[in-house]
Amino acid sequence: MLSLFDTAAADNPHIQVSTADLIALRQLAQTLDLRASRIRSLHGQNYLSPFKGRGMEFDEARPYQPGDDIRSLDWKVTARSGKPHTKLFREERERPVIVAVDYRPAMFFATRGSFKSVIAARCAALLAWRATQQGDRLGGFIFSGTEHREWRPSLRTAATLHFLEQLAERSKPIPGGHQRSQPDAFANAMARLRRVTRPGSLIALLSDFRDLDEGSEAQLAQMARHNKVILIFIHDPLEAELPPPGQYRVAGNDRDVLLDTRSAHSRAAYAQRFAERRAQVERLCKRQRMLFLPCATHDDPLERLQQGLVARHS
Repeated sequence: MLSLFDTAAADNPHIQVSTADLIALRQLAQTLDLRASRIRSLHGQNYLSPFKGRGMEFDEARPYQPGDDIRSLDWKVTARSGKPHTKLFREERERPVIVAVDYRPAMFFATRGSFKSVIAARCAALLAWRATQQGDRLGGFIFSGTEHREWRPSLRTAATLHFLEQLAERSKPIPGGHQRSQPDAFANAMARLRRVTRPGSLIALLSDFRDLDEGSEAQLAQMARHNKVILIFIHDPLEAELPPPGQYRVAGNDRDVLLDTRSAHSRAAYAQRFAERRAQVERLCKRQRMLFLPCATHDDPLERLQQGLVARHS
């Protein structure tokens, strides 16, 4: 029998996080390097800054050097001096960091480790703490199947704590497992996230990316044009591959379901659907120069973030 978590166990840390749990991640977050993960663009001399698009402050102009990006040419100084000059930029302090968390019904699920929603909350808390520690302005965005909540970027530690409290409060599974979700919930959330994000921000989106369609991809592509975007793909092993051929009674919160995995065709089709969803997200990241970071429900969120950010920097 495959046993899903009992959502009635409100004190089970695998199905619901507490504010105290998320606050306790503060020290561990110091091992992360968000700045190293930014996509790079020209920043004086031959050094490539981790900023992309806006999020930089003009510092001065210097004579053009081979290898400089022509998009950084200072045309006014060039015209006045008769020689090509390049703009130099200074990294803008207090960069906005937006941590967006998917709490739609499918996120309240796991067969191993912790609920996808719990993994998302822990990853979000680690990113939030690190952004605050690095002097960035933290903003939050949480969306469910029927609504979304957003918090403007702020430097105040109180704002970070409030975001963590909301992550914990909204991580509570609905008794009986009956949650509603509008079919366009993901698309609507992406459209709203794009409208409230300031250019030059770092956006971390934690989701299983169900219902990612052309419209949602277009919204994410727009965000990636002037921001650094990290897509953290959260999944449960059962979503990627069915258990060995047989009949399984899946025990849920309020009912049991018979899962028949004896059909080789059905097993292959099931695995293919997940592989296509993951590949869709990976292709989007590759096209738009976003960071793709997968995290399974039995993974350690801190280790996955450390590995993903270091890999991006190397």
